[in-house]
Amino acid sequence: MNNPLLKTKLSDINLFIILFLITYSFSILIRLIWVSQFQDNLNFYWNDQLMINTNDGYFFAEGARDILSSVHQNNDLSPITHPLSQLTALLASVLPFSFESIILYMPSFIGSFLVFAVLLIGFSIKEKLTGFIASLSAGIVWSYYNRTMTGYYDTDMLTVVLPTFIVSSMIFAATHQKNRYLLMIPLAIMANQWWYHASAPINLSLFTMMFIYTAIFERQNNYFYKILLFMAIALIGTYFWIKLIVVVGLFSWFHIKHINNLRLILILLFSSIFAIVFTGGMNAVFLQLQAYVFRAETMDATNITLHFYNVAQTVREAGKIPFETFANRISGNPAIFILSLIGYILLIIRHKVVVLTLPLVALGFIAYVGGLRFTVYAVPIMALSMAYLITQIATYIENKPFKYLFLTGATIAILSPNISHIIDYRVPTVFQKNEVKILDQLKERSSREDYVLTWWDYGYPIRYYADVKTLVDGGKHNGDVNFPVSFALTRPQKASARLARLDVEYTELAYEHNRTGSYIQMMMEDYNYDSPNNFLEALQYSDIKLPTQTRDVYYYLPLRMMNIYPTVALFSNMDLTTGKQKRSPFFYQTSQFKEQGGMINLGRGILLNKAKGTIRMNNQDLPLSLFITTAYDRQGKLQVSQQRVKPNANLVAVYMKSYNKFLIMDRNVYNSTYIQLFVLEKYDRTLFEEVIMTPMTKIYRLRI
Repeated sequence: MNNPLLKTKLSDINLFIILFLITYSFSILIRLIWVSQFQDNLNFYWNDQLMINTNDGYFFAEGARDILSSVHQNNDLSPITHPLSQLTALLASVLPFSFESIILYMPSFIGSFLVFAVLLIGFSIKEKLTGFIASLSAGIVWSYYNRTMTGYYDTDMLTVVLPTFIVSSMIFAATHQKNRYLLMIPLAIMANQWWYHASAPINLSLFTMMFIYTAIFERQNNYFYKILLFMAIALIGTYFWIKLIVVVGLFSWFHIKHINNLRLILILLFSSIFAIVFTGGMNAVFLQLQAYVFRAETMDATNITLHFYNVAQTVREAGKIPFETFANRISGNPAIFILSLIGYILLIIRHKVVVLTLPLVALGFIAYVGGLRFTVYAVPIMALSMAYLITQIATYIENKPFKYLFLTGATIAILSPNISHIIDYRVPTVFQKNEVKILDQLKERSSREDYVLTWWDYGYPIRYYADVKTLVDGGKHNGDVNFPVSFALTRPQKASARLARLDVEYTELAYEHNRTGSYIQMMMEDYNYDSPNNFLEALQYSDIKLPTQTRDVYYYLPLRMMNIYPTVALFSNMDLTTGKQKRSPFFYQTSQFKEQGGMINLGRGILLNKAKGTIRMNNQDLPLSLFITTAYDRQGKLQVSQQRVKPNANLVAVYMKSYNKFLIMDRNVYNSTYIQLFVLEKYDRTLFEEVIMTPMTKIYRLRI
């Protein structure tokens, strides 16, 4: 039923274009709020442009940079073949804007195309006003905005747009049933496959939903079997160009010859389904579950199994979320979410073809138990459902002024919580200007073959700005590769330096000789150790002949790593033979402290008694081994004063005066390479040398 509020002399195409331009512009303008909030903050600028605000974006930016410069070497992991990098390089080569401006604004302009798909669904089911209101809402809802905001340069700018395009093209074809509309569905599927390698579960679920819909509602309608056929061909696990040729050729034949032979269609359909299975088109479904199902990793060597800590155990996206967070991310607040559910039921009752959207809704709802990242998939359909409920209520209001007032007020009501969230969502850039300056200096001192050892959170930005290699990054951070890096950062300097050299050289050897398995296993095999614990202990206390140095290794130690030190330590604080965690190291930091009755209250019930040299925790007075104060003098040199209290005690207190920060830690943490090199600048000069030393970041070069 066409809503009388949108009756017009304009053709549907002209009306669609006008409404699309309105909603698309609105979506982009809302995303400029973030720009207006930070445009005066010079710390967020590099090369005269605001920097991006997502770590992963630097991975794709590195690939685009290397495509444009035609500079690329083996094993640097630069994604020069990735669609986002290639698209970015193409845009940067044809548009009159700086590279930094293009990666900053791409998410806003490309991610906002979601409104097109949502509006198309509304027009397809002849609910134009519903589509218009939904388009205004869908583009700015919490979770979708968070992943497509200005600066969020990532594949997320199309990972929801393309599946929604598939659904909208399915609904459009199903409601119009013209042969000329068959081509848009497989093209959307193949575009989704090209853009997002993990799209197989979504694509297959949409095909399955169309199959079920056809079997229940349209089994006598040949056109729906045609839709299934073209979808099936797109899902076959073969090369993109082969499928494109087959799809276009078959479409031309069907369209020109008006093919409607059910037997022929079914033969081609089931042959294509067999081809999906035969070519491994189903395999990706099971692989995508692995990271969110398994909570441990094992690596098999010839005679031992090593257990590593899985990064999924520390990723919030993979965990259950509260209902309020779940509802907020899908609709803006719980009340709108509940009303959207009602609207969705009513929408399916009125337009049964909308049931084809169920896979996207189901995937979004999986987020309630499977992790918040999936909520974005339900956003466009729940926006459509809420808009439908609004327009249906409006049909019962006979007074036109009141009807318009209700529609306007209701639309504002569903937009308001999301706009409020956007105003409050002040995400900073990944790095600040001073941090990038340091990486720019490192770029001048290092070569593209050198490695930087640091935690994986900083891997991509370091590779982009310093143009070096890293051992771990946002994509290479399985437990087996995280272990050596964690060990190097949290163990004493001798063991750290040795394992760092081994890790770098074995990383390159693995690339060169296609060796598989964890690097720790390779080292154990080559050095004839059966026990990983004995091997790791030998790094500190025994003579081990290190491989020939082929490149430099730099330790990148930022102040910000202090906030995640306990997480960093998790990855190497385990028995590799059993997978059991060892006793957790104790590390506590605070900038919220005050003098109180002759003691220093550090918060969380922790009191420091400097006079007695004790720490009160859990109603116990524990002795301090050392009390250390650090401060920078007028020349910018770190001065360290140390007071020995009870040498055999296990706890150490450090007052970082220039940072206004207190640290309380056990002896193991105190002796770690990170604390010794960053906090105290106390390093073994036979192992390390200073390269760049600032209060925010310290970089050392490995000398062995």
